[in-house]
Amino acid sequence: MFKQLGLIGCGLIGGSFALALKEAGLVGRVCGFSATQQSMGLAKQLGVIDDLCTSASSAVDGSDLVLIAIPVQAIEGCLREIADHIGDGCLVMDVGSTKGNIADAAKAFLGDRFSQFVPTHPIAGKELVGVAHANAGLFKDRPLILTPLQETRADLIERAHRVWTLVGSKVHQMTPHDHDIAFAAVSHLPHLIAFAFMNALINQSAHEEFLSVAGPGFRDFSRIAGSDPKVWRDIFFANRSNLKEQITNFKRELEAVEQFIETQDSSALIKYIETSQVTRNGWTINS
Repeated sequence: MFKQLGLIGCGLIGGSFALALKEAGLVGRVCGFSATQQSMGLAKQLGVIDDLCTSASSAVDGSDLVLIAIPVQAIEGCLREIADHIGDGCLVMDVGSTKGNIADAAKAFLGDRFSQFVPTHPIAGKELVGVAHANAGLFKDRPLILTPLQETRADLIERAHRVWTLVGSKVHQMTPHDHDIAFAAVSHLPHLIAFAFMNALINQSAHEEFLSVAGPGFRDFSRIAGSDPKVWRDIFFANRSNLKEQITNFKRELEAVEQFIETQDSSALIKYIETSQVTRNGWTINS
C-alpha cells in the first residue's frame, strides 16, 4: 500500500504503527527519526525502522506516508521543517492528543501541502512509554479519531481511514474543535485528577502506610498517574481552555457529593452513585 513510511518519533505510538504496517504487509520500508540517538538505535535494533535518519526532513524525503509521533508542543516546529520535503500525494498524519492547535499549525506552515495533512488521534496509549513497549497489536479494536479539515483531500482522508482500519482501529471522524472538547472530558481531566489524587496522597505524612494497604481499586484508579510528565504538560497547556471548563464541572460535582455526605442525605447519595454506576456499566471502549 505504501512504498515508504517516514516516521518522526520512534516511541510507543510511532513504533507500534510501524510494526503494525509491517505485520500487515502495508509498507515496504520505514525511515525513522527521533530526537535521541538512543531511541532510534533501539528502534533499528528491534526492527521497527529500517533506516536511521539524521533529521525529520530526511525521514520525509521520498516517503509516500509520514507519521508525526512526537509531543504536541514539538509538532509545530516539525511541520515547519518538513513542509518543503513532502512529495505529491504523500499522506501526512500526526498522532497528537490535541487537534485544534495542530490543525492551526499545519495551516500556517504546510502551505500548498496543507491539503495532504490528516490529523489523527489513536486512543491506544499506555502509561509505559518508549519504543521498547511498541507492539503491532496496539491499535487492534481501539478507537482512532480522524479530524480532517475542510481543505483536506478526500482521497487522502479515505486512505487514512483505510490504513488505520487495516491495522485494527475502529475509525471515527470529528472536527478538531469537537475532538478537543470531548477529550478534555474523557482523557485530559481524568489524567489531571489522577495526578492530583496521587499528590494529595503523598503530601500526607502517613502516605507510605496508606500505600502499603492499597489494593486493586487503588491500582486501577491510579494507573494513569504513571504517565509521562512532559507529554501531559504539553497536552494540558495545548487544550487549557477546554480543560479548565472540565475542572470547573468536576469541582461542582465534588461539592455536591461533599454536601450529601455532610448532611448524611442517604437517598441523594445513593441516587448519585447509581447514576454513575449505570452509565459506567453500560459503557465499553469498543462501542
